Amino acid sequence: MFLTKTPSHPAFDPILVRDAVMLRAGKPSDHAQWAALREESRAHLVAWEEDWPPHRATLSAFKHRLGMHAKDARRGGGLSLFAFRRDDRALIGGVTLSNIRYGAARSGLLGYWIGAPHAGKGYGKAAVMALLDHAFDVINLHRIVAACQPENAASQNLLRRCGFRREGLARDYLKINGAWRDHQIFALTAIEHQAASQDD
Repeated sequence: MFLTKTPSHPAFDPILVRDAVMLRAGKPSDHAQWAALREESRAHLVAWEEDWPPHRATLSAFKHRLGMHAKDARRGGGLSLFAFRRDDRALIGGVTLSNIRYGAARSGLLGYWIGAPHAGKGYGKAAVMALLDHAFDVINLHRIVAACQPENAASQNLLRRCGFRREGLARDYLKINGAWRDHQIFALTAIEHQAASQDD
């Protein structure tokens, strides 16, 4: 059966929990933690994403970003969640599901980032897996795609651990910090995710 309309709004305002990680939509009160973690992680992140000037990290810019995320969620076009450590609610990163398509496609594009102090501790996998479960089981998507640069071995390893398979190389896929960058394309279907979950 094809999903021809947007799921109800509660599907786009979740609180997700998996292992040591909790995911929820961002709030204005998260700004101080977010700005500090992003700045502390700048060198770690800008190798793979666009650098940001100071005005992009202000509270007003942060609130504007949250408003855009909320608007996208209300129309069922995307889901942007912050990832927190469950035991002390420290912000550790974020995950996104964007460019959601319904009808015959039922697909979305996965994105994620983990702050430098929290990398390599399993938080990224927990956050991505929580979002995948929600995307396939609640939003009822069929296929999720992710892209990462060929030099980003950590990101590729994360995707493989989450069940993604490499589909190919997209030349000049994104312009990052003034240069067009090739990206490896990975994908995962609901059937593959379900099979992997049963094996766990």
